[in-house]
Amino acid sequence: MLKAFYTILILLLSVNIVLAQATKWGDQHNGSYANPILPGDFHDTDVIRVGPDYYYISATNELSPGMLIMSSKDLVNWKIVGHAVSDLTQISPKYNYDKMQGASRGIWAGAIRYHDNKFFIYFTDPDEGIFMTSADKIAGPWKPLTQLMKAAGWDDPCPLWDDNGQAYLVTSNFADNYKIHLFKMSADGEHLNTESDVVIYQGKGSEANKLYKIKNYYYHFYSEVTPEGRMPFIARATNIAGPYTERKQLMHKADHEPNQGGLIQTDKGAWYFVTHHGQARWDGREASLLPVTWVNDWPVLGIVGKDGIGEMVWTSRKPSSDPYAVAIQTSDDFNGGKILSPQWEWYFQSNDDKWSLTERPGYLRLYSLKALQPGIITKTRNVLTQRTLRQEQNIATVKFDIAHMIDGQTTGFTLFGKTAGILGVVQSGNSRKIYFNVAGKTKQGQEIDIANVWLRAIWDANGLAKFYFSTDGVNYDPFGDPYQITNFGNILGAKIGIFTSNDVEDGGFVDVDWFHYGVN
Repeated sequence: MLKAFYTILILLLSVNIVLAQATKWGDQHNGSYANPILPGDFHDTDVIRVGPDYYYISATNELSPGMLIMSSKDLVNWKIVGHAVSDLTQISPKYNYDKMQGASRGIWAGAIRYHDNKFFIYFTDPDEGIFMTSADKIAGPWKPLTQLMKAAGWDDPCPLWDDNGQAYLVTSNFADNYKIHLFKMSADGEHLNTESDVVIYQGKGSEANKLYKIKNYYYHFYSEVTPEGRMPFIARATNIAGPYTERKQLMHKADHEPNQGGLIQTDKGAWYFVTHHGQARWDGREASLLPVTWVNDWPVLGIVGKDGIGEMVWTSRKPSSDPYAVAIQTSDDFNGGKILSPQWEWYFQSNDDKWSLTERPGYLRLYSLKALQPGIITKTRNVLTQRTLRQEQNIATVKFDIAHMIDGQTTGFTLFGKTAGILGVVQSGNSRKIYFNVAGKTKQGQEIDIANVWLRAIWDANGLAKFYFSTDGVNYDPFGDPYQITNFGNILGAKIGIFTSNDVEDGGFVDVDWFHYGVN
């Protein structure tokens, strides 16, 4: 009887933990935090500290501008600073708005480092090779991309400058059974010495590389596939080229597999690990913060288990406090001058002649472009996106001025990934009507004979969304069926999108007054 009682108690506690993960996140405003710290698509993580500031990068695939950069004072509250890659066509012309090819390719996982008073970022495109850029300030300007290697099949690069100034780069060749290679680089980090190539490890799916020099050891962090799942490991050696004969699993499997990120030491000497969860939810691969304990010169992530391997931590004390911390940026009134706020990314490289923040100050003007494939949001040009968040309740609203729409034009608000739920306005002749579209099935509603329309989506932590519209900004009517938000069928999480397009020809425009999305 007692055993049955404890079994039921454990099950109830497990349910409560799962619910807590879905409804609690980030700063709890009582000196503690809850994981995930970022319940959205902040994947392929790396973090460094420079003085009192922490900097976080996240891969962005086909989104532009690319390679997200964030900053924090406490490792919990993050602010989007900008991006390292302003134009994806530096990588390949296929990412331009007139082609929109290479979905889920583009900017893959990278690493950020600070060396010789300069920031460096390295990443790969799986088809085009290894790239880097640098900047004197984290906000940029970032230099045009330098291509270190033009070859397909590489991922997860990370540099290290040794004490003597020699630069190295570690990276995985997933096209050759995930062999992990170490190369020497020029002192400025802009040239790769391919003749210096040394294979330092090969495992099942071995990638997610980071290099560290801590005390007397070189540490090579990586992940690989085990019977338990994709797990984080670290190897160490007294020579950077190895042999890395000592290696250790850093933690056991946890919810959605935290397994790739960066080790970071605070200015007070404590250690942490910022990681993404490698198995994507509908919103993508979320980020968590784990305390790190050093045992016999080995880092252990989370709580040290009985076997010496780490276990997941869902709540903990914050590393420090930041009285000026604010929620990560989402809403926008479009009053920022000529440059979009940094939370926005275009789906593929945008046509910058077809949008403006200055033609009507205080509004974002979007000119309609003919879609590459009419009715397909992932082939619609100039879709402006930002990340969805997996909060308990999400309410996102956009106000459009549609007075200058023309025949054949559609304007909408979408939640999209592998599928898309779209609420918008479609014009045929001189008639404008509300419409709803899921999986190519369209439903039309009432006629809209006024200039302004408000479109809204509300979704829960499970990604179940409902859409609403208003003609006065006060009263909202539901329209369309409930929609299950999906990711892109791989690692990329679902996006919020604002767009206007034309099935006939380029022409017409709309003005976006504001976009409001609450963070709770």
